[in-house]
Amino acid sequence: MLITIPKVLTPEEVKICRSLLENAQWQDGKKTAGYLAQGVKSNLQLAIDDPSAQKISEFLLGILHSNPTFIAAALPSRILPPRFNKYESSGAYGFHIDNAIFPHPATGQQIRTDVSSTVFFSDPDEYDGGELIIADTYGEQSIKLNAGDAVVYPGNSLHKVNPVTRGTRFASFFWTQSMVREAHKRSILWELDQSIQTLAQCGSDPENLARLSGVYHNLIREWAQT
Repeated sequence: MLITIPKVLTPEEVKICRSLLENAQWQDGKKTAGYLAQGVKSNLQLAIDDPSAQKISEFLLGILHSNPTFIAAALPSRILPPRFNKYESSGAYGFHIDNAIFPHPATGQQIRTDVSSTVFFSDPDEYDGGELIIADTYGEQSIKLNAGDAVVYPGNSLHKVNPVTRGTRFASFFWTQSMVREAHKRSILWELDQSIQTLAQCGSDPENLARLSGVYHNLIREWAQT
């Protein structure tokens, strides 16, 4: 299940974050790459304890916790602090699958990466290339969104970032441990939630909506792990 979420950040919020990113101290992305990933990773990243990274990360987490589309898509139990990368000068990241478990940098708690997310801080016309390619059951999906938009997809997906041949691509990436571990179950809940929202907007019978909403919440009770 691949879901795009438009306007997670407003243009003004993007502008503030971009200013911090453009003036931050970037490091070679290979420092955080595993043995296999080092051969296909060519980008820049901010250290987790970088002041700019921490400031944007805290702000972004606050936004995500109040975004109903993200909550419905990810059904978050725990969210790792967002990280930040920068691609330019033919920077790319070949096909890979992210680690299944990451320790939380503040608590050391092991967090499972059920859901991957990317928030874009550069508009498509600011750079050439740089598409996020996600391989799923329907083939390869190419993602290149407006600044402030986000994409959410299963953490076990094979994915890559195409070479950036012009300009600079700024983005945030992070992982969520979902209350519902299995991607196909999250997909069912997402479709059900969206159908309920659509029917409610169409003025459907409240009693039937209440029954359908009850099915949604009872499925979460059945499947959720906290």
